[in-house]
Amino acid sequence: MFTAWRSLSPRARREAIEGYISIAPWIIGFLAFTVGPLLASVYYGFTEWTITRPPQWIGLENYARMFTRDPLFWQALKVTSLYVLMSLPLKLVFGLGLSLLLNLKLHGMNLFRTIFYIPAVISGVAVALMWMWLLQPDTGVINTLLDMVGIKGPGWFWDPIWALPSVALMGVWSVGGSAIIYLAGLQNIPPHLYEAAMLDGANLWKRFWRITLPLLTPTIFFLLVIELIDAFKIFTQAFVITKGGPLKATYFYLFYFYEEAFRNFNMGYASALALVLMAVIMVATLLVNYTSKHWVYYESA
Repeated sequence: MFTAWRSLSPRARREAIEGYISIAPWIIGFLAFTVGPLLASVYYGFTEWTITRPPQWIGLENYARMFTRDPLFWQALKVTSLYVLMSLPLKLVFGLGLSLLLNLKLHGMNLFRTIFYIPAVISGVAVALMWMWLLQPDTGVINTLLDMVGIKGPGWFWDPIWALPSVALMGVWSVGGSAIIYLAGLQNIPPHLYEAAMLDGANLWKRFWRITLPLLTPTIFFLLVIELIDAFKIFTQAFVITKGGPLKATYFYLFYFYEEAFRNFNMGYASALALVLMAVIMVATLLVNYTSKHWVYYESA
């Protein structure tokens, strides 16, 4: 490495130094706020640490408790996995449908794109409070409208059966973010492919199935990974609206982590929980990446 550095010209060395200085803030932040806490969590996951006293090394005891003696761990993992299975298809499908509409060549479409994107950047707490108002069983807007047409609305967040689907339904609110990414993928599809298909007599459905969807699979793959990771990290809705209830129906994994870390002050056990969640997300992401070779199509140059 030093030999290669000495072989550089003075100008190349100066440019290299300037480049390293430019990325130094990011590197320092990454080491201090990502790598550092991650390594600390690995260590504390093998300790008993309740903040009030120094951590004590207990080996694999936290993990033994987690997998064999902690029903709340399995409940949180089950609820979070069900939420992922519910919300992920909704976000991907609704995002794609919205992007197809936003891709239409209509007057004022840029304004509509901005309007549909705004919900993706609104505070999660504000959105949760809004949905509490909309889905309140007795006086909420949704149930009031259903009553007007003779339909008795469900209990939504306050019903153990409907609570989890209600939280998954909230995810549709923010599909504008994924729709914009879909839109970028749609606009990268060469128009001459559609023109050739129309000359061959392909209808709208065939053009979508044979051209749009295959060429959009790299974008779908990207959003699948991003939304998958984001779904496993759900927390705000349970914290603001349901508090993990009713009857643990929305007892998400990160909500359990929060209770152990910042209510029970079991920092060692919470660190172990965080590492297990990271492992689950990594395995899920690797599975998606492994299957991508069977359904993601990359257009050759």
